[in-house]
Amino acid sequence: MKVQGLPGFRDFYPEETALRNHIFSVWRDVAQRYGFQEYEGPPLEPLELYVKKSGEEIVGQLYAFEDRGGRQVALRPEMTPSLARMVAARSQALKKPIRWFSIPQVLRYERPQRGRLREHYQLNMDIIGESGPLADAELIAATIDIMRACGLSSSDVKAHIADRRIVRALLDGHGLNDDQAPEAFAHIDKLERSRRETLAESLANATGISRDAANDVLSIGEIKGLEAINTALSDTPSGTEVGEGLTACVEALESMGLGDFVQVDLGIVRGLAYYTGIVFELFDCAGSLRAICGGGRYDGLLSALGGVDLPAIGFGMGDVVLGELLRDRNLIPELARQVDVFLVAVSGQDTHHVLELGQRLRKSGLRVEYALKQQSIAKQLKLAAARPAKFAVICGPDERASGEVVVKDLAAGTEEKVALESLESVLSD
Repeated sequence: MKVQGLPGFRDFYPEETALRNHIFSVWRDVAQRYGFQEYEGPPLEPLELYVKKSGEEIVGQLYAFEDRGGRQVALRPEMTPSLARMVAARSQALKKPIRWFSIPQVLRYERPQRGRLREHYQLNMDIIGESGPLADAELIAATIDIMRACGLSSSDVKAHIADRRIVRALLDGHGLNDDQAPEAFAHIDKLERSRRETLAESLANATGISRDAANDVLSIGEIKGLEAINTALSDTPSGTEVGEGLTACVEALESMGLGDFVQVDLGIVRGLAYYTGIVFELFDCAGSLRAICGGGRYDGLLSALGGVDLPAIGFGMGDVVLGELLRDRNLIPELARQVDVFLVAVSGQDTHHVLELGQRLRKSGLRVEYALKQQSIAKQLKLAAARPAKFAVICGPDERASGEVVVKDLAAGTEEKVALESLESVLSD
C-alpha cells in the first residue's frame, strides 16, 4: 500500500529545505540585529491556554486530544500563549523591555489553500514591557527590513498600519456602544474580502443600527492617510489626541528611512479582540497573496493568560506566504553546493588512500564525497559533476607513488598535479 502525506503538510526536499533555511537565516539575522533574543517553547501545551486566549470556538481549529495522563492538550497553533506563560513565570527577573523572538512550527486544522496550510513555521517577535509608540515602530521596521533582506522593495510590499483606538473613537462618533463595537470591528476587518452590501446588511442585523448607519460605519475602514484620519477625528468627542500614537509611530518609521513602505489604512483592524492599539499587516503590492505578516499591540493579554500586567506588542510572519512571494519575484536562492571535493579512486587498491585522504580533508573543513563502491573513473566523475562538486581529486597508483594527486576544476575544465602536502591550500582557494 502506498502511503501519502497528510493534506496541508509539506515534504521538505533539499530544494524546499534550502528555501526554508534561507528564510530562517534572514529572520534570525534581522531579529538579532534589532537586539532580540531567541527563545523556544514546547510544541504541546494545555488546551486551556489557547481557550483562555481565543475562546471555546478555537478548539475546532486545533489538533487537540486527551493525553495518557488524562490531560486535555493541544499542539500549538501559535506562540503568544506560550510566551505569556513563560514571561509570567520569570517576570520579576526579566529586564524590561523584553525583546524575544522565536521560529516555532505551528499547526491548525484548517482548510488548506494557497498561502495557508495546516502547518507552517512562523517568526514571532515581541516587545514586552514598553507601551510607547517607538516600540510599535521598532517591530514594524523589523518586518520591513526582513522584506528588504529578502530582496523586496517598497514597490513589492507595503506595511498597512492602523490604530484600533482611533477606530473605536470614530465608532463612538457614530454612536456605537460597547456591545456594538466588536461587531463593527469584525465587519470592517472583512471589507477587503466581502461585498460591501452584504457586510452592511450583516452589520445592521447584528447591531440593530440602520442600513445607512452601517454603511457609514464601514466607511471608517476606507480612511487612509494621517491627514484624513485627523480630519475624521476632529468631529469626535475624543478629538485628534487619540491619533497621536499612530502619528508618532509613522514619523519614527519615516525617520528610519522606511516611509515608502508605509500605508496608513484604517481597514486594518485585526479581527481579534485582544488587540488594544496600533495594528499592522504586510501585503504584496500586487494583492495576489494573503497577508505576509500581521501583529499589533496586545496590552491586556499577558494579564489574562499569565497574570502579569505588562504592555506588549508583537507579530507573526509565516514561511508559506513569504515563500510564495519569493517564488513569484524569482528571489529563490540557488541550492547550496553539496560538496567541495569528490575523490576519485582509479582502482580498488586506491580505496584506503581515498578514505584516509577524505578524513584529512574533512578535518580541514572541506565537504568531501567519494564513491561507496568500486566504479569506473567516468562514472565517478559523472557523479562528481551531478553533486555538483567544485573539484574532483583523482588518486591512482602513479599518484600515490609520487606523493601527488590530479586536481580537476570541474567548472573551468582544467586540471593540474598537486603535491599532497599542498592539497588543502589549493582546494581552499
